[in-house]
This record gives sequence, C-alpha cells and structure tokens, in this order.
Amino acid sequence: MERGVYFDAWYPGQHCYHPSLPPRRLRMVDDLVDYRATVLVWAAMGGGSLALPYLEEEAFGDPGARARFYGTINDAEFVAACQARGIKVFGIVFEAQGWEFPVELDDDETTVLALNELRGVGHRDWMGLREFSSNRYPRLWKPVEHYFPEGLVNSLGEPVTDLVEECVARDIDQQPCHARWVECPDREHQCFYMDRNNPVWREYLKAVIRIQVDAGVDGVQLDEAELPLGAMQYGACFCKDCMAQLRTYLQGLEETPAELAGVDLTTFHYGDWLRAQGFDFRDRQRESPLFDHYYAFQCAAIATHFAELARYAKAYARSQGREVLVSGNFFNLDPHYLPLADGVDLIITEMRNTTYRQPEWYRYVDAFRRYAGVSDVVVVENPYGGVVPELIEALAQGRGHDRLRLSLYEAAAFGANMSVPYGSWMGATIEDSFWAPHDLLVEVQDFVAGTETLRSPVSANEVGVVYSVVSMRDVVNEADSGDNLVNARDDSVEVPFRRVTETLSHASVPFDVLLLTDGGLAGDRTSADELGRYGTLVLPGCWWLTEHQVSVLLTHLDAGGRVVATGEVGTNAEGPDRDRLRTHPGLVHAEPGALVDELVEGPQVRCSAPLAVNLHQLEDGRVAAHLVSYDHDDEADRVRTLTEVRLDVRLPHTSSRRVEFVVPGATPVPLTATEVEGRLSVLLPEVGPYAVVVLPGPGSGR
Repeated sequence: MERGVYFDAWYPGQHCYHPSLPPRRLRMVDDLVDYRATVLVWAAMGGGSLALPYLEEEAFGDPGARARFYGTINDAEFVAACQARGIKVFGIVFEAQGWEFPVELDDDETTVLALNELRGVGHRDWMGLREFSSNRYPRLWKPVEHYFPEGLVNSLGEPVTDLVEECVARDIDQQPCHARWVECPDREHQCFYMDRNNPVWREYLKAVIRIQVDAGVDGVQLDEAELPLGAMQYGACFCKDCMAQLRTYLQGLEETPAELAGVDLTTFHYGDWLRAQGFDFRDRQRESPLFDHYYAFQCAAIATHFAELARYAKAYARSQGREVLVSGNFFNLDPHYLPLADGVDLIITEMRNTTYRQPEWYRYVDAFRRYAGVSDVVVVENPYGGVVPELIEALAQGRGHDRLRLSLYEAAAFGANMSVPYGSWMGATIEDSFWAPHDLLVEVQDFVAGTETLRSPVSANEVGVVYSVVSMRDVVNEADSGDNLVNARDDSVEVPFRRVTETLSHASVPFDVLLLTDGGLAGDRTSADELGRYGTLVLPGCWWLTEHQVSVLLTHLDAGGRVVATGEVGTNAEGPDRDRLRTHPGLVHAEPGALVDELVEGPQVRCSAPLAVNLHQLEDGRVAAHLVSYDHDDEADRVRTLTEVRLDVRLPHTSSRRVEFVVPGATPVPLTATEVEGRLSVLLPEVGPYAVVVLPGPGSGR
C-alpha cells in the first residue's frame, strides 16, 4: 500500500493560495523520510494556471543565494531529492483554474515587486493567463509563441489572444464562472472556472504537462478531473464549445427527445432554448428540460477529455525516454469518475466530508478501486463540511491526538491510505494550513509501515453490499447539498445504501461493497463468480438494474446464494427475468431500516465491544482482522481502552489455534484461540484505537 503525504506545504497562519505552492526546502525531504512516505500528492509545480513562464520558474528557477542558505530548492531539484530517497512526486495540474493576480512592477516592467499580496510600491497592474496569452510582459516572460509556435486557434479557426475570454466556462447568461472555492474573499485575485471541453484549454494543459515531465515528476495528477461538470454548482457551462458538442451529441441519439420534436438541431442552442422554456439552469436545475441529456453529454465529455490528457502525459514522457504515472482528483469517488478510472495508475481522492467515523465510505472506496483494477488509493481530507478545522484547533492545544491517529488507522484498516497532512489545504477562507505534530505522525506511520504485510487488497468478508449507481444518484444528490464552499449533508434524506452499511459497521459486521453501474460509459463488470463468494448479498434500494445485472443476480440466486433486498428490486423495466428475480425464493425482503439479524444470518464476526471490523485475506493464507474503536472520551481526550474483548470469527476450517495480536506501540503478542460453534474465539487483553488480530488460514498446522 502506498503511503501518501498531502504535500502542499502551505504556510501556517496564512491563506492557502492557489495555484502556486510555497518554495520547497531540503529539510522537507528529511521529514518525508521520517513519515515513511512513498508518494506525494498535490505536491509540485501548480503554477501553470497562472502562466507557463511562471510554471517554468517554479520548476527550474534559481531561488537565489539567500534562500539557498536555508536549503530552498526549485521544484525540479525537489523532485530529484525525493526520488533519491525512494519517494514519488506527482506534479499537480489545476485543470479548472485560470488565474489573474494583482501585481506591482517597477517602471520598466522588468521586476515583479509584489504579486497577490501587495506592498504599495511601483505601479499596479494584472498578471495571469490574459497577460501571458497577449504577450503583455515581454521583458518578464517568454512569448506565447515559444510554447505554441503555430499559435493557439479555437474551434472556429480564430486566433486566441486571451485565454480567459476564450476558455472560461459560461453560465446561461454567458457570464464567466469563477472557481469560488479557491478565491480568497479578502484578496483581489480572480480564479476563472475553465472549460476542458474547449480544445484550446486542452492544448494549454498539455503544455503544463510537458513542463512537469521535463522537470522530472514521477506522475501527473489532473486535479478537478470532472471539468467542466463541476460548473453545475454555478449554473453549468453554456459556452460555444459545450453548446456545439451538446448539439452533436443530441444529433447522434438513436431517438430524438420528445421535447425537441420539430426543432432544427443543426442550429440548436440549448441555453437559448431553455430560456424560451422559462428555465435558467440554476433554480429547479434537475427539473430543467433535457437535464438528463445534458448531464450524460458532460459525463461522456469528461471521460473523453480526461483520457486524452492521460494518454498525452504518458506519450510525451515516452518521447523523452521516461515513464510517468497518471492520476486525478476523483473527488469523493463520485460515480461519474468511474469511466475515467481505466486511465489512471493510482486513485487519488479528496473526501467530500471528513468525519471522525467513516468506515462505510472507505468500503465504498475499496469497491471503486477494485472496479478500476488498481492496487492503491490515496485519500486526502477536506476542510469544508467536516471536522478538520476543529481537529486542527485541538491539535494546536495539544489535544486531539487519538482523533488524528484514528483518521490514519481507520483508512488502513478499511482498504485505503489516508495521507499525512503536510501543510495541507484549509480552503480559501481559513487563514491556516494543516500541520500535525511531527512525533505523532512518525509514531503512526512507523506502525502503518511496519504492519504493511498484514494488509491486503483482497478481503475475507462474507457479506457484500451492492451500490447501484443509478438507484442512488438522485437521493445522494439530494442528501449531499451545497457547493464546494459548504459541502453540507442533509441527514434527514434517507440514502438506503448508507443506512445499510452504517447498520452493519456499527454491529461489527465486516462487508465488501460491489458497484453496479449504469452499463453505459461505466460498463457492467460484475460477474456471477464475483457474487458467489458472498454468503449474503444485500441490495439496498436497488430499483434500477441493467439486464446484465438482473441475469447475474439470477445466476447467483439459482446457485443457492442468499440475497436480501431493502426496497424495490429492478423495477425500472419489465420482463420475465425481472419478475423471476423479484419472486425468487432465495430473495429475502426486508424493511429499509432492517436490523442486522434481518440482513445477515449468523454474522461472520461476533465482538463483545462495539468495534468496526474488516477482514484482510493475506497472501500466506492467514486472515488479519483489523479492529477500530471509535469509543472516544471527549473529556479525557482519548479513545477508551477496552479490556478483555471477545472476538469470534468464522473462517474456513483450520487445525491451528495460534493467533497473533498486534497493537501500536507494543511487541506482537501470541494468543491461543478456541473453537466455539464453528468460530475461532479469542480473548483480547485490551484494545485501544486500533488493533490487528492475525488468524490462521486453512490447513495451518498447530
């Protein structure tokens, strides 16, 4: 498992200014070694969305003798220093961001006296994409023709001299959208939300990738990978390229939507047409005519254009005699990222809501990873709509240490890697960044690294819970309200999948999640063999199923599988197979709020304490039971130590009773299990935030 570091290294007590990350120092590499880091995310060379010459300065510029005195190095030198210690560095491509900053210059415009944070010196102007693309500063920056010898030409064949004007996402009134989540409200800078559907912007992003690869990065991370779908929070994008591509999409449909009967699609403009229908795509957005078609078009576009940039990064690196990894920010692993997953080597995701307990979400993350066919997921926290600001305040007061331990141990237990914060992002409104106590991180990371062989991408869990993408889409959108600055969650909205998985995890029932996609851009990959390994399969609210999914479920049921459904099953269409599925004797119906005993017959794990459990199937045949305790005593500021915890686990027959008990900060302890009603039963002397119980596998000797 990769051990990631969320390596922004923004300053404490100051805004986290996109897109430019602070200068790197050699001492930072020593810290990363202490943290047993293997990969850095959001880590280097972010300045391309300000200007390509600025990015080159980040990558190759001389920091100057005074900065060198304290080990300051440019980003290319930092990458090389990390590589020498076995640490991979991802360059970060801020795809959605197009920046304009206030600047103060000397009279002949050969020296930047202040940028972003002004001092009241020299003369005032602007510096960013507009100025780069118009060659505004010939004494400061190389001309745009240096990077694009043929110039930049848009989809209409027109030369481009203003990248913002050309490439910005525009709402239905043709007003430019802003990436509000990175604009600091007390600063004059502007971040425009750019549109990757525009071929000019894709060409610009390819130039950013070339510079990063030339500077030696191990990987290219495409942030805001859903571009421009994220503009939905600002009224979506109705720019000329989106409207032309949507028109082509509609013309290619097998059947013209009924709303467009008699409409000339050769000149159709969705924005003008919507306005005529009385819609603005802000209020009642999902009720807007053709909403589903617009959404489907954008989902197809993000898959196409993400893949184009991913392929380009690899092809360009190979042309330079190198190989690079590719990843993106698959924010919260929303299902619209599934079609992008085949193009990445590592999944990197930013949580939508960071909480103190989320094993259910991590099991969903593991399902996404398995669908994508990659071995590792690196997760980073999110300051909006979660506990991170509260945790940082506690850490500053010398409290919250077990909370931080839990955030890192929990991910490792449930199938992912929670990155170590290293000056990580606190959003655009809080003037601070996330730094944690060094010794505490070293302690946790030493244990995570030292127990690496006790984790596996394959589980030994007997229960599978299905996540039906289409069935959950609308209800999840309703529950997860707000934009990127809020990330609110409405807990009054019933999400069947979440209710079932929370019920299981709170009852110490280990489970896997299985993704059932829409069968379109993200194809069906579920097989009867995959389902066959689960003693119980739970279908929470799975009213929408493809014909393939119905067939696979019937095969599983006909083979004797047990399936429990809460809510409707496959009612999105009619047919004899669907009728047979709904009335199959092996299908058990339960209420949406069913208790564990109604969902699972004879749970695989019984635990005398309320621990969340996940079973890892190790390569040597043994099974590692990972136990996480959330029993936090807020007054004492620690997780309570539970004593004499009885753990019973049903596993394939083994003659061995030898068990190993592993907890942080202590030498592994051998224990002896007994067999009780077909389960191995072991008494654990004490359990704190995290423990691993290594159980013998089939055929193990005494």
